[in-house]
Amino acid sequence: MATIAIYSLKGGVGKTTLAVNLAWCAATLSARRTLLWDLDPQAASTYLLGGGGGKVQAQSVFTKDVEPSKLAHASGVDRLDLIGADASLRGLDLLFHELDKKKRLAKLLGQLDKAYDRMLLDCPPGLTETSEQVMRAADLIVVPVIPSPLSERALAEVEAHLGGPGSKGGKVPLMPVHSMVDRRRKLHAEALARHPSWPVIPGASVVEAMAARRLPVGAFAGRTTAGRAFAELWQAIERRLARSQKPKTRK
Repeated sequence: MATIAIYSLKGGVGKTTLAVNLAWCAATLSARRTLLWDLDPQAASTYLLGGGGGKVQAQSVFTKDVEPSKLAHASGVDRLDLIGADASLRGLDLLFHELDKKKRLAKLLGQLDKAYDRMLLDCPPGLTETSEQVMRAADLIVVPVIPSPLSERALAEVEAHLGGPGSKGGKVPLMPVHSMVDRRRKLHAEALARHPSWPVIPGASVVEAMAARRLPVGAFAGRTTAGRAFAELWQAIERRLARSQKPKTRK
């Protein structure tokens, strides 16, 4: 089992778009038993996959009121389950601080090890108590970066926080991804030239259509440029995981 976090210091960079589409690729293209855990109180991933409206608050799993397996439910995609988000997660940072359990999220994920092959975390933005929990729990952090100076600066801050680009040092490695790319824009073209090895997800109308259809791109436009880009990114993630050390033991 491997845990992939979709995280950025900045909001509005395409985290949820990546999380939902990569989860679909894991379940459909790789036939992995996949769980997408929505940790963002905006609950966009939950909405896109038809979740929400459950009787149990999403925060309850962190206070031991309910087991994580009780919150997981099937999505409309074969082999893809969802743990949805709701407004109760607005207080999650404070809860983690009060619990003072540095690996609470990692332990909860460990309880799901036997049920899933891949777990993806849709994370809220910011360097917070929640992001610290994610960094201790994940095997890989995928960071969407809009080709702009501010978005690149946000990535640099995360790299510095983790000890430098690609640093392990007891910390999880990062995988930057250019998102919402328009190659016709000069700034975007220059950014892609600076980082030619980063995967690229284009800005496209089919990506915007996800919200209306409430479906991942692969489910209705898999042969488009965007659909292929998500598939290629997932393949790159699988290769990255295959090259990495064996998953760390969660205590």
